[in-house]
Amino acid sequence: MLEVRGLQVAYGGINAVKGIDLDVHAGEMVALIGANGAGKTTTLRALTGLVKPAAGHIKYNDIEITALPTFRVVELGLVLVPEGRGIFGRLSVQENLELGAYRHRNSRRAAAVRTDLERVYQMFPRLAERRAQAAGTLSGGEQQMLALGRALMSRPKLLLLDEPSMGLAPLMVQQIFETVRAVAKEGVTVLLVEQNARRALEISQRGYVMESGAITLSGAAAQLLADPRVKSAYLGE
Repeated sequence: MLEVRGLQVAYGGINAVKGIDLDVHAGEMVALIGANGAGKTTTLRALTGLVKPAAGHIKYNDIEITALPTFRVVELGLVLVPEGRGIFGRLSVQENLELGAYRHRNSRRAAAVRTDLERVYQMFPRLAERRAQAAGTLSGGEQQMLALGRALMSRPKLLLLDEPSMGLAPLMVQQIFETVRAVAKEGVTVLLVEQNARRALEISQRGYVMESGAITLSGAAAQLLADPRVKSAYLGE
């Protein structure tokens, strides 16, 4: 589904991503783990057209998307839930969710959007309770629910998640990961960037380890969980 070859991204004279190769197959959940500054977020931003690669190729369902603008990437079904959530604080919860359906504006009737809204509200009852509330007044966990719900409104085929557990209380982290697992079981392919390496690998089939802009390890999630290098660097063992 996603094929990345030789991807390089530079900011000024700094090479943030150094020629990485990465694959995500349809129906998989794949974790991309690494320390702060490893280049994980930059990689996701390059995949969605938010930053332009200096070199390399990105293919999505056999379509070259390396140079496509972000709105075209989203229209193809590749959707990012960004680090920091990126909600529209002055808009209501429901208005934020409705914005997630914009890529279907020419093909879906209002009834279909309402159906998707109710699906999100069933998944996140707290959002249903606060549908008329300004999004900026939500708690951090509720904002993360909203960011994920907004992405689901676009009916993604490949969902990119950037640090969904960042800054959340343990119970909320558990709920977010359970939701991500449920979304994957419904058939949405997921690429998960997450500093909580253990939780990310526990719910994924495969994983990549990124260090200083390069992929240094990859393989089955269970193998990475058992790897002494991963244990020492990311699992606190």
